[in-house]
Amino acid sequence: MSEDDGPAMLVLHGLRLSGFATADHIANRWALDVPTVELTLARCRDDGLVVHREGRLTGWMLSAAGRSTGERMLAAELDRAGARGIAEAGYGAFQPLNAEFLALCTDWQLRVLDGEQVLNDHQDPEHDSAVIARLEDLHPRVSAILDELSAPVPRFAQYDARLSFALGRVRANDVDWLTKPVIDSYHTVWFELHEDLLATLGRDRATETQADHRESNRNVSDRGGRG
Repeated sequence: MSEDDGPAMLVLHGLRLSGFATADHIANRWALDVPTVELTLARCRDDGLVVHREGRLTGWMLSAAGRSTGERMLAAELDRAGARGIAEAGYGAFQPLNAEFLALCTDWQLRVLDGEQVLNDHQDPEHDSAVIARLEDLHPRVSAILDELSAPVPRFAQYDARLSFALGRVRANDVDWLTKPVIDSYHTVWFELHEDLLATLGRDRATETQADHRESNRNVSDRGGRG
């Protein structure tokens, strides 16, 4: 399978981001027609790149070969666009925002009551408003990163629209749309964007976490072991 096979790259990448998906889901994500996706999945299965599962949940998932092939296709796409530097810069700008967002999500799910952390029942409007204000501050900054990325790599544009939609639902006091995992919540889309950046640059979460720990340990050492 050639590295400039657009439908195959998008199908493999869609499975990387979703983990497990139907042909309809992949088609909707990339605005492809379902027959094209089904044909591409069949070809990828014949090449050992994807696996079809049936049962209570029926759909497709990547094989190890499919994951590595998808990464090679993404790397080739990035090099054809001459956008590796932009992607590296975008990822660098995303990392501190990711730390902010994860802290924000924790505060959306938990709050302090009588000195104890408890599950947030969303009955404290002041607490929720403060978290939403932080999200409002974060959103234009991640949108600016996506604007830069989507110019050379148009598939990144979808994230801004999806994040904006989720933010609109949060603004409308639909509390599920910030962190609920089974819908296209802000957290769901954010997680996929993070995975997309890692896949595009040929990285993975385990390596990223190890690098973060090394950096943290180095900073502690530089401070003479002081926190």
